Amino acid sequence: MTARTSPGFRETPAHRADRVADAALKLLVERGMRGLTHRAVDEAAGLPQGSTSNCARTRQALLELAVRRLAVVESEALGVRSLPGSGPGDGPGPGPGPGLDQLVDLLADTLHRYLTEHRSLLIARYELGLEATRRPELREFYDATGRAGFQGPLIALMTAAGSREPERHTLSLVAWVEGLMYSCAAGSYHASVPTRAELRTGFGELLRGMLGG
Repeated sequence: MTARTSPGFRETPAHRADRVADAALKLLVERGMRGLTHRAVDEAAGLPQGSTSNCARTRQALLELAVRRLAVVESEALGVRSLPGSGPGDGPGPGPGPGLDQLVDLLADTLHRYLTEHRSLLIARYELGLEATRRPELREFYDATGRAGFQGPLIALMTAAGSREPERHTLSLVAWVEGLMYSCAAGSYHASVPTRAELRTGFGELLRGMLGG
């Protein structure tokens, strides 16, 4: 029995918003952007009609709710906040040598987990990213959420790893990872996810080329 169905459980507005957002993400994966309506979210979440409108009055508000929830779910699934150098007050992190090997292993394991256990999150992210290209107001929100949730921690990680140009190196890292994720989720390699060993080789080549060692 889940907390939401336990005797005495009272759903707070925050719980309701998460429930609505989770249903919205599920619909994006199953039906695409056209299938995302307030009524469909109510049905998918098992909520009375009009509940989604109470959480997100407009379509823009519903999309922002989905983007915000996706960032939280991805961060939790991938353990972004536990990456070396990504937390507040972290000192110098891994450098060339054994420390860099540890970083390569960590990134490879994280990406492999994403590609094998959380591929549906990728589909939802691509649906929202494409919609952001058509909605300037969503574009700004989508980009800001991404910077706060992932780019910031990665820049800190690259700084801790000894990068002299952490922002540029983060761009290269993100571009390489996102290209691989798209290929494995929706592109020509969707049926052949790289092994952990293959990902370690790829990350090793990329990071050693940028950081040396």
